[in-house]
Amino acid sequence: AHHVALRRSEDAGPAAEAEPRVTSVPELFLTAVKLSHDNTGARYLHLAREDTNNLFSVQFRTTPMDSTGVPHILEHTVLCGSQKYPCRDPFFKMLNRSLSTFMNAFTASDYTLYPFSTQNPRDFQNLLSVYLDAAFFPRLRELDFWQEGWRLEHENPDDPQSPLIFKGVVFNEMKGAFTDNERIFSQHLQNRLLPDHTYSVVSGGDPLCIPELTWEQLKQFHATHYHPSNARFFTYGSFPLEQHLKQIHEEALSKFQKIEPSTEVPAQKPWDEPREFQITCGPDSFATDPSKQTTVSVSFLLPDITDTFEAFTLSLLSSLLIAGPNSPFYKALIESGLGTDFSPDVGYNGYTREAYFSVGLQGIAEQDIGTVRTLIDSTVDAVVEKGFEDDRIEALLHKLEIQMKHQSPSFGLTLTSYIASCWNHDGDPVELLQLGDLLVKFRQCLKDNPRFLQEKVKQYFKNNRHKLTLSMKPDDKYHEKQAQMEAEKLRQMVGSLSPEDKQLIYEKGLELRAEQSKPQDASCLPALKVSDIEPTTPITELHVVLAAGDTPVQCCVQPTNGVVYFRAFSSLNTLPEELRPYVPLFCSVLTNPRFEEEEHFRVLVKMAAQELANGVPDSGHLYASIRAGRTLTPAGDLQETFGGMDQVRLMKGVAEMADVTPVLRKLPRIKEHLLHCDNMRCSLNAAPRQMARTQREVENFLSSLGRGREGREPARPHVVEKPAHNGSNGNAHVCGSQIIRKLITDPTFTPCQMKTHFLLPFPVNYVGECIRTVPYTDPDHASLRILARLMTAKFLHTEIREKGGAYGGGAKLSRSGVFTLYSYRDPNSVETLRAFGKAVDWAQSGKFTQQDIDEAKLSVFASVDAPVAPSDKGMDHFLYGLSDEMKQVHRERLFAVSHDSLVAVSHTHLGSVGNTHGWAILGPENAEIAKDPSWVTR
Repeated sequence: AHHVALRRSEDAGPAAEAEPRVTSVPELFLTAVKLSHDNTGARYLHLAREDTNNLFSVQFRTTPMDSTGVPHILEHTVLCGSQKYPCRDPFFKMLNRSLSTFMNAFTASDYTLYPFSTQNPRDFQNLLSVYLDAAFFPRLRELDFWQEGWRLEHENPDDPQSPLIFKGVVFNEMKGAFTDNERIFSQHLQNRLLPDHTYSVVSGGDPLCIPELTWEQLKQFHATHYHPSNARFFTYGSFPLEQHLKQIHEEALSKFQKIEPSTEVPAQKPWDEPREFQITCGPDSFATDPSKQTTVSVSFLLPDITDTFEAFTLSLLSSLLIAGPNSPFYKALIESGLGTDFSPDVGYNGYTREAYFSVGLQGIAEQDIGTVRTLIDSTVDAVVEKGFEDDRIEALLHKLEIQMKHQSPSFGLTLTSYIASCWNHDGDPVELLQLGDLLVKFRQCLKDNPRFLQEKVKQYFKNNRHKLTLSMKPDDKYHEKQAQMEAEKLRQMVGSLSPEDKQLIYEKGLELRAEQSKPQDASCLPALKVSDIEPTTPITELHVVLAAGDTPVQCCVQPTNGVVYFRAFSSLNTLPEELRPYVPLFCSVLTNPRFEEEEHFRVLVKMAAQELANGVPDSGHLYASIRAGRTLTPAGDLQETFGGMDQVRLMKGVAEMADVTPVLRKLPRIKEHLLHCDNMRCSLNAAPRQMARTQREVENFLSSLGRGREGREPARPHVVEKPAHNGSNGNAHVCGSQIIRKLITDPTFTPCQMKTHFLLPFPVNYVGECIRTVPYTDPDHASLRILARLMTAKFLHTEIREKGGAYGGGAKLSRSGVFTLYSYRDPNSVETLRAFGKAVDWAQSGKFTQQDIDEAKLSVFASVDAPVAPSDKGMDHFLYGLSDEMKQVHRERLFAVSHDSLVAVSHTHLGSVGNTHGWAILGPENAEIAKDPSWVTR
């Protein structure tokens, strides 16, 4: 790549302009190369590492000055077609034309990031071409702005008499996001603590401000922000840097001249006096105590994140203050019993130009706000005086060192996210990666000055005037008021329209609908072929040994950087039915040192209940799907008990109990059944030289657990015994004895249909429909798996997201053979169920091409062949009994899927005759469902 003029980065000083800056980072096993582009000033960082999962990202500094959501709507709209790739949404299309291991885009407060990763070199070039063209040369058509951003449209686009309403993907996404009280709190916290510039607005868009954005403003924002002079390029992995540089130069950078982007974020002016604000939010329908729904936190402005060592020190200091049951704030706040859990954004927040630290409680009574504030101040005073125990500092540093050695399969994505904020404000990303140097320096500071951390606490917490106290309490009318403000905004906008405007809106609505319904030509996009997929995959070497008598231990030798990974799997078969709902609680408190003490246990219960309640808006589609599948398989009921809405409700109930002793007494009984060798099998992943010693440790651990009591009856007497494949050669004999997996069946089980509507105070729905089909080893499973992908890409995406305005939707198939259709943050409910029915009709009619099938195969293989970390190799075998041979048979069936087999399985398994369906909706009141006696409302 001689023609690409490179030189060493500016921050290296004027003396050395000839060479790029190359730095070895041994602790992360990588080499960093930092470059800048002569002609445009674009910056580039390449991290070379022996990792086949290569990643590219481009990042723009996007600093909006209003809450119209312009950077977020732009992020959606640039992905709707570009000059070289003018099809409707190349981004979603590429999901099916590539073997990518990751593809997405993110809008942060002050940057927008476009990452992808793949293990295939040709795929990397294809995706790079699509991403570069989307970012730098998007079409940004008005219709795309309407679809993705906001528009006025008739409730029923075909009926000009139906009322005009706001629609749009981002509009609905943000309405959904602000049903989440934690999100409301976090948003206000940042806006109020950093009020002088871009951090005072909602970069994702405030639903009440989104309708003020015009198409012209969107195009203007692109021209000024999406320019190489305002861009940072990042590549990671084993592919050669020269090829990347050549392609990025030719397809993008060579077409631009340098500009001076004025996107810097100035330093926030520090306050002379602390400030206080009160805000409101919607009531929490899962709150354990309605009179305790207030949140309060105290936050402190910290220095610029580009001061790498100071930021590193303050982030470690924050962990010492709040992490774990022995930290000062946990003891002072959580154990006070005043609230249920820490407030949102607790700890160090390093995503803005100046960082901040925040601490407080949620789930408190309004009159306890003052008490919490006093506790925070007195805790700061105590730390300034006493400091931290040495062993807690050591434990934290040890944890950091283990994290550095742990290899995740998406390490490139972790790194691009880790450096994004610092690099965005012109900090040195390489310095940030040199964790070893930072650790050495930190230890040295502690050695030179034992009061090093106490002085920081004094400087940044005790004596810091830039301090914000934010409290939030529920208002029963909150959602109603939001809806009223939206209705008022709508009334004003509609009121100012002339009859001609209204006619135009009607026509545009029809035009958009027609555009969305047009068959799409994606032939302009690059694509891999099914023949590019490897016919076989590498074998994972495993061997199984018996420890402590006859407990099977699966051993998998892997290059783990010297970290050992141990897992134990325990059967619930002897556990009495009435104890089952409490197993998740048992698991969440087990590792907490003092959970047997009642006061301590009550605190843990409240935290667990609060966490579950907070997770419902983010995972509503999963809760709907679990409930819809509950009556379809013998394990479905257990999934609902452990991970469904039943669990959310049970934990709410336990947290409300005046006396938690009866629940606490159940835990030792659960322990008796679960923690002994009879019901257990184990697995080990470790480096070759560690395996023998590790096996001895496991032997000791199992011996210490002891055996179960004699004569204990299994709760479910029907056990099927299956031999486990012992490793790669299929030889299942170990020391003359066969390893047996005991699987529980229920011969009396019959699937049945059920429809459940969970009434929740959200303005959006989460819809799930499940159909009982066939499991992984059945020959039809492969066709159903391809069909789920095909229905998602070719039918449901258009119906549910583009036309319906939901944030997401699709179909998926579980290993056990439950076929699920779902939608996420969906303005519709019953209409979506109709769309699910139409999707099955569409599949049965066979209205898809060989090209569509090949794309679905690529997409499925991308997940089948997703990279697996050394710590997780062999897990399919350990957890699900899937051997390499079974996976290869499934692989060959996936290759063999044809048009005929897809149509056949849609008739056999998805039709309404002879197949059991289940349905569930989480969402607001619904007149149509209320009238229908087949629905159960909860």
